[in-house]
Amino acid sequence: MVMTDRQAGQRRQSQEVIRMNYAKISGFSDEITENVEEQFRALNRLGMGFFEPRGIDGKNIADLSWEEVTELKKKMDAFGIKASSIGSPIGKVKLESDFGEHFELFKRVVETACRLEAEYIRMFSFYHEGGSWTREERGEVLERLGRMIRYAEEHGVVLLHENEKDIYGDTVERCSDLMEELGGRHFRAVFDPANFVQCGQNTREAYERLKEHIAYMHIKDALAADGRVVPAGAGDGELEWLLRSLLKGGYRGFLSLEPHLGSFAGLENLELDDKMKGLPRGGEGTFVLAYRALEEIMDRVWQAD
Repeated sequence: MVMTDRQAGQRRQSQEVIRMNYAKISGFSDEITENVEEQFRALNRLGMGFFEPRGIDGKNIADLSWEEVTELKKKMDAFGIKASSIGSPIGKVKLESDFGEHFELFKRVVETACRLEAEYIRMFSFYHEGGSWTREERGEVLERLGRMIRYAEEHGVVLLHENEKDIYGDTVERCSDLMEELGGRHFRAVFDPANFVQCGQNTREAYERLKEHIAYMHIKDALAADGRVVPAGAGDGELEWLLRSLLKGGYRGFLSLEPHLGSFAGLENLELDDKMKGLPRGGEGTFVLAYRALEEIMDRVWQAD
């Protein structure tokens, strides 16, 4: 459908309102391409000034050498791109794994965040062998997270817990448990609607329970019937209601696009189930589709205000 001049003008005005008055748009641009310079060119074309570094030239952000981190920062500066949050894999391991080794990786990620001038680090709360979570496992999760939070505080960064499927903090109840026990200046929540949908959780209930702890928002939607990820607003995550509620509540943080609308290099290392298998090849097109879907929601939110 071809937009009229009036519609195009409204779209540009809406974009400006989003960027200046509501929230800052970021995203996992490794879903566009492995090549970070191509990622940045695509972000520049969309007018986006932030990204959530995860996959950098075929390597995970946690695995970059210090020389590669320095080179990444130079490229960020050259393209006018800043890091909204480090899209780290911290806590996305089994509770039975060697925590000492994982904590060393965590310390490296904290240093990477500092070098990239990123205040936030996205992280998780551990998988386990399966079945119901025991009291002992809960205690171990809290102890490990507490140690990481103390380290984050010492280094001036904020850990953002994402409600990933099958980790301890995947349900509303257990996310709330983590925030009630550990929440504070250096431990806040990422709200991912699609992940809650995939866990059979009501996103409105999740928002009401967690709204005081939300410091970051992932823009991702999914269908309750099969867990399939779809463009924002096309699923059961109630993105429009959530964004309207967030923004009316004074939220001025990041809205980070995590499209998952197509396959991309490194996807096999990010998902532990088959929800993402069989996707068509992703790229700039699917990332732009995700951006436009968010833009349309924000148009309606702004016009309703």
